[in-house]
Parts: sequence; C-alpha cells; structure tokens
Amino acid sequence: MPRLLLGFDYGSKQIGVAVGQSITGQARELCTLKAQNGVPDWSRLEALVKEWQPDALVVGLPLNMDGSTSEMSERAVKFARRLHGRFNLPVHTHDERLTTFEAKGERLAHGGQRGSYRDNPVDAIAARLLLQGWLEANAGQPAP
Repeated sequence: MPRLLLGFDYGSKQIGVAVGQSITGQARELCTLKAQNGVPDWSRLEALVKEWQPDALVVGLPLNMDGSTSEMSERAVKFARRLHGRFNLPVHTHDERLTTFEAKGERLAHGGQRGSYRDNPVDAIAARLLLQGWLEANAGQPAP
C-alpha cells in the first residue's frame, strides 16, 4: 500500500488535486490546476510531485451512472497514462461517480454559494473525496 498519494479530479478546464496517506486513511484538498482542453500546466504538476514526493497517484475515473465509460473517462485514463510516463510512479484510477455532486453539496453545507462554477470551483474537494474513496477501498492492502 502506498504511504503518500496525490489524487486528481481530471477535467478539461480544471484539475482538482488532493493529498492523502494510508497511515491515517485521510485525504485533504491541495489546489486546483488550470487546464486547457484537458492539458495541465505540466510544470505546476511537476512542482507538486517534487514537493510532496508521493508513492503513487490516483486519478478519478468519471464513469456514467450505469458504469459504462464515456469520452471523459477515456480522457482521464489518457491523463493517468501521461502521469505514469512523466513521473514513473504507479497510477491508479478510481470510480468518481457523484463526487462533484457531493463536493457541491459539501461546499453549500459549509456556507458556499450556488453562484457560477467558475467563481466557486469544487475540483479540489472532489479530488479529496475520490482519493478518500480509494484509500477506504484499499485499506489493509499490503505494499506491492
């Protein structure tokens, strides 16, 4: 089981980032990176990887409600492959259905406003939720 992980909520305009650790089983939001048509600023991403030195990465897999893949889930898998190629770290995908919906609800519950998504992004919250889900699903797994 990796000890420190970075989680990514992949999107075409923004990518939420979270950090988590298997020792505590907890994850927290880090930041939201801008993306252009799904392509992040790789230098910012590299800086995060150097700063946190994770053992593995987790990318949210946006499946349809029936579990089937979509164009966006295929793009998230491509992003995961690029992360692996650039950083030579294990990269896992994790079903992220409803994390953005849950993140928006969480933001509202903590006093956030309904306004424009652009003014009130929830990508880092969604990244935390999907990474937390991965940690819970893999708790107790031995190290590879």
